[in-house]
Amino acid sequence: MLKKQFLLPFSLALLLSLLYSTNTLAQSPTIAPVQSTPTPPAAAPKPLVPSLPQSPSDSTPDNAAIDIVGILRKAKSFNVLIRLMKTTQLINQLNAQLVTTKSGGLTILAPDDSAFSELKAGFLNSLSDGQKLELLQFHVISDYVSSSNFDTLTNPVRTLAGAKPGKVELNVVSYGGSVNISTGEVNTTINGIIYSDKHLAIYKVGKVLLPSDFFAVAKAPSKAPSLAPEPSADTAKAPKPDKDTASSSDSSQVNPSEVNSAAVKIGVYGKWVSLGLALVAATFQT
Repeated sequence: MLKKQFLLPFSLALLLSLLYSTNTLAQSPTIAPVQSTPTPPAAAPKPLVPSLPQSPSDSTPDNAAIDIVGILRKAKSFNVLIRLMKTTQLINQLNAQLVTTKSGGLTILAPDDSAFSELKAGFLNSLSDGQKLELLQFHVISDYVSSSNFDTLTNPVRTLAGAKPGKVELNVVSYGGSVNISTGEVNTTINGIIYSDKHLAIYKVGKVLLPSDFFAVAKAPSKAPSLAPEPSADTAKAPKPDKDTASSSDSSQVNPSEVNSAAVKIGVYGKWVSLGLALVAATFQT
């Protein structure tokens, strides 16, 4: 009986405390959850090469065939380049490389018709078929280079023309929002983007890129000063006089001094003979 009387007030007190705590929690303001500030996406690198008005958007499907000739025709003023690509069959090589490549790609540096017109008259006609192909291959970088990645290239930049140190070298320098190209013979800039997707980039350049290989003149070794030709055996030796002829000529020739001395001797002997004859004659008379 005493235990029941003791537990009853205790239970009431516990119940009242629970009710009070519930009311307090219900009246307390709700704490809003902390919201994290979203990080803005990184800005895309700024292109170093401006886009030309006819540049297509980067929405070409990966499995779509790329028509390089069609792109150049649409851009206009690239008729000479298109003709050379066809005659050298470089266009077939480029199309095949784009179809088979799964990574990397190609970058074409395309001079327009006005750039070809600045070449020396008859220059293209003076080139052999092999040199024409090498000239066009020198305008193709064997990798895809986006408009914002020219400053990442390592000089000399490798082209489809191959590696010929000092002869077929392409140096690219980007600064001040422009891209300069040097071949050792030609200095020019990239003037704009003709086409760009994930595997192919075509840029317009201001001049035809001429490799130093076309202007390398093999220096012939300097010749030593020529010596005077040795005289021949006939002219070197003076002819020897014939002994018999010399002796006969000597004997036939009379020395005037010898003639004079002989005459003097004959005169002296003549005087003595005359004197002797005079003495003999005087003796006979006596």
